[in-house]
Amino acid sequence: MNARRQKRLWSIVAMLALVAGSIGAMLYALQQNINLFYTPTQLVEGIGADKIRPEIGQRLRIGGVVVEGSVVRDPDSLLVRFDLVDTGPTVTVEYNGILPDLFREGQGIVAQGHLVEERLIRASEVLAKHDEEYMPPEVAKALKGIKHVPPSQQTATESAGGY
Repeated sequence: MNARRQKRLWSIVAMLALVAGSIGAMLYALQQNINLFYTPTQLVEGIGADKIRPEIGQRLRIGGVVVEGSVVRDPDSLLVRFDLVDTGPTVTVEYNGILPDLFREGQGIVAQGHLVEERLIRASEVLAKHDEEYMPPEVAKALKGIKHVPPSQQTATESAGGY
């Protein structure tokens, strides 16, 4: 192999190494910004056959229906706590800020934040659907057919799992 071909080969190898290194660095940096969508049931019970649950401190988005009577506002600040539900367990969301105008109990919402405890999310953003027609597809699928009945109003048959 002559010197000219060898020089070209090393240039190509160096370029490929730089491209691979930069792609690896970008993926590593973006790893912290990945927001996975969960429903309250998926958050508590896990996803898939392995029942994989998010770790404490992980950034995530959660979608569900605000439970009637669960909204608690701190009178001295903008802190609001409320429960979200889909078809199973409830999850508490804590948000410090001004809620959207369309936020209300019984409304489908999406909250973005990080997991503080197993069933507590500290939200940095709360989104409410803007009209009756549109809802993000992932939320619509998760909320399809939800009718939340508080445990205090369930009959003995419903609480045992039968209908």
